[in-house]
Amino acid sequence: MAGCVATLRPAVDRDWEGTGAGRLEWNCRRTAEHVASDLIAYAGQLAGRAQEAYVPFEIALDKDTDNAGLLHVIETTGALLATAVRTTPPGVRAFHPYPFRSADREGFAAMGIAEVLLHTHDMAEGLGLAHEPDEDLAESVLTWLFPHVQPGPAPWPTLLWATGRGDLPGRAPVTDWRWRNNLVIPAERLALTGVRPAAARDLRLGGDGGFEWIDGGPYEGTREASGFLVKAYEAGVHRPEFGVFALVRHEDGRAIGGIGFHGAPDEEGRVEIGYDLVEGARGQGYATEAARALAEWALSRDDVDLVFATVERDNAPSQRVLERAGFTRATVEEDRIAREEHDMDAGILLYLRRA
Repeated sequence: MAGCVATLRPAVDRDWEGTGAGRLEWNCRRTAEHVASDLIAYAGQLAGRAQEAYVPFEIALDKDTDNAGLLHVIETTGALLATAVRTTPPGVRAFHPYPFRSADREGFAAMGIAEVLLHTHDMAEGLGLAHEPDEDLAESVLTWLFPHVQPGPAPWPTLLWATGRGDLPGRAPVTDWRWRNNLVIPAERLALTGVRPAAARDLRLGGDGGFEWIDGGPYEGTREASGFLVKAYEAGVHRPEFGVFALVRHEDGRAIGGIGFHGAPDEEGRVEIGYDLVEGARGQGYATEAARALAEWALSRDDVDLVFATVERDNAPSQRVLERAGFTRATVEEDRIAREEHDMDAGILLYLRRA
């Protein structure tokens, strides 16, 4: 917020209504009002725990509010959003339409930062002011809201390109874009919470990814899967809805394991899943519940016809998990194809679930 105000304050005596805001159709005054409106709206969504739509209120400025007063409103609404983020418990989600109809406190914080960074750029461009935000802020917006965008040589030019505000060498101009909050798939006792690239990077490096884990977590499989997610993100092939999910218990908000896809569906609509649990959470049906929820979510899509998993022949507990989750052993012919055409090891069993 301070960067926005510091950039725009030298121009408060100029005509913001008569000055266009960068590539937007709005003028600078309208753009500044939009920033304040979004910040207070995001705070309201979190504070009101809105689930189905936006909380029905709007911000209205006094008629005689000048540009300096408008900057004060932006500072104030930014502080209200920051307070709402700090006081909202982990795991709470509120309505936002893009793309999965909800966002958590980190998502609303990132959206607020994005609004301020990008629209300060728009207004500064229109007013002929220099604006170069902190690269760490730009990178945080990319890793939290643009997991589908391959990182570029520097975060700020990449964010401008990803939102149709600039060019990036070797990439086509962006004319239509949306940011993407993470997906959460509900289950009976769990929330399958999509892991963002920033959290995956932390998990890969030995951190907690922003989750509160039960003792012994996260398990090594979750860290390894997070490393694959980061590689896919850096290569520009990550599809967030087919990534990694932390298994978060409703009863205490603690993470007990991970589950996810080994990539996006192939041309025949096949997708593979894998999972692990912290030892202290095993034997209680959590893996079955998670595998069932993930498979049902995938099979409800038009681009998935088959969900499969591979299990070591001597791993009887995992085989029982899949059977209880609705998977069946592959037929002799399906087994043969998997071994001959897809190099499946002889010590591995193939389990399938179809739409």
